[in-house]
Amino acid sequence: MRLLERYRSHSACVAVIGLLAAGVAGCSSGDTSQQAAAEAVTETRGPAGVVPAGLERYYSQPLEWGNCASYATSEDAESAFGSSALQCARLSVPLDYAEPAGETITVGLLRSRAGDADGRIGSLVVNPGGPGASGMVAAAGLASRVSGTEIGQKFDLVGFDPRGVGASEPQVECLTDAERDADRASDSETDGSPAGVRAQEAEEKEFAERCTERTEHGARMLAGIGTRDVVKDLDVLRSVLGDEKLTYAGYSYGTRIGSTYAEAFPQNVRAFVLDGALDPEQDLVESLVAQGEGFGIAFREFSAWCAQQQDCALGADPAGATKAFQDLVQPLIDDPVDVGDGRPLSYEDATTGVIQALYSQQFWGQLNSGLNELRAGRGTTLMALADMYNQRGSDGEYASTQDAFTAIRCVDDPRVTDEAEILEAQRRYEEVAPFLDDGRPDGAALDACAFWPVPNTSEPHLPNVDGVPPVLVISTTNDPATPYEAGVNLAKAMGGALLTYEGTQHTVFLQGVSCVDDAATDYLLEGTLPPEGKRCSS
Repeated sequence: MRLLERYRSHSACVAVIGLLAAGVAGCSSGDTSQQAAAEAVTETRGPAGVVPAGLERYYSQPLEWGNCASYATSEDAESAFGSSALQCARLSVPLDYAEPAGETITVGLLRSRAGDADGRIGSLVVNPGGPGASGMVAAAGLASRVSGTEIGQKFDLVGFDPRGVGASEPQVECLTDAERDADRASDSETDGSPAGVRAQEAEEKEFAERCTERTEHGARMLAGIGTRDVVKDLDVLRSVLGDEKLTYAGYSYGTRIGSTYAEAFPQNVRAFVLDGALDPEQDLVESLVAQGEGFGIAFREFSAWCAQQQDCALGADPAGATKAFQDLVQPLIDDPVDVGDGRPLSYEDATTGVIQALYSQQFWGQLNSGLNELRAGRGTTLMALADMYNQRGSDGEYASTQDAFTAIRCVDDPRVTDEAEILEAQRRYEEVAPFLDDGRPDGAALDACAFWPVPNTSEPHLPNVDGVPPVLVISTTNDPATPYEAGVNLAKAMGGALLTYEGTQHTVFLQGVSCVDDAATDYLLEGTLPPEGKRCSS
């Protein structure tokens, strides 16, 4: 197993709501042919609150809201944006905040308006994580869930695609659709020999070069793609929406956006719900190992559930599930399964499909079916799960998520270049997530970030949030992607309240658990935090 390569391929922390949003929106939008088209409207609500010197024209800009159809850049977005009750717009921000009079880029926005215009509190801005996931798609899916609730009545629900992502312009562009298909089909990262490591590093170097060459503004865009600059865009958005203080719900990596914003703009925080937290102090290696432990626990939970099913692909004894799984997937390294249209199910795709399914118990039945199919020499279901994770549409086109994920991570974290550190991290990862051990000798190949054209602009640290009102952190006991203790640590670091959800899934807010939703709603509307030690379950 090549840990850093696995991180680029398998470890985007996207909230479950982000994974399910397009389907929810598509099912909930109704017959759009009978809905009135969204009326174009130009609004000027800013500037509101504190405006940094030199940025006045950005903080006071009008927004031209209109139909969302032209903003869709993926199949998921096309489905999610189907309701004409939604409105979209573009926010102009500086390419480089050090040169606010220079070139500009745009951030895509989607809004579902508050049901109670007279009682409206303001906007609830959401981000589903990634990094690189579409906040517009997530907000479109959430719109139907909050419709008729107190949140939907009192807040405009606003999602944004962070700079370089989705409908924001320009997008980060690294691989073509055909190149990404080829990358997924190759299991070269399993070759830990010296020659294999050299080949992998050549591929990673080429990936970094392609990102620089194909992304508009090149290295200048890549230098400003990280969380440091995303939160500056978010503060421009707050002002333009007319809110003196920001109300925000961040999932997964979106919690890092939240803590970074609170540190940069402490005077502008109203209320933050941070669900599925990243530990603010964990470095890349520690974060990877902790995440591996989370997936290891989720796999054991799945194995125990599976053993109770009559057709469990891993057998009736959970103790043998890891070996049974490895016996199924490791042969794919040498003999991938043809799933049609010239596409092979590789080892990487099979394990990616499993990772996708471990994000939520809702996918466990599908995962068992996929593993049974693989036992019979078929790979359709696992490939479909891997396509869902990679956001590959039925037309073969990919969303920008994976390219943006790498670009953001490469400037959000210091690069890891010490071979001994890489090998030790891989050993630790295999220890906590043995089901993902590919059975081949490890090699210390560097990833794309080691060849990135610009230095990192952020690094993990304890945020200085003096003066920030208490935030609400939600953490799930068996979260596979962001372990429970990360939420405990973030709540402590930010002086906030911790709400514990007992379950096995990645994030929970606004996903149908009334205990969680009621507590978070009270906080967002009234500022009332749940009592210390509050726990919820399904």
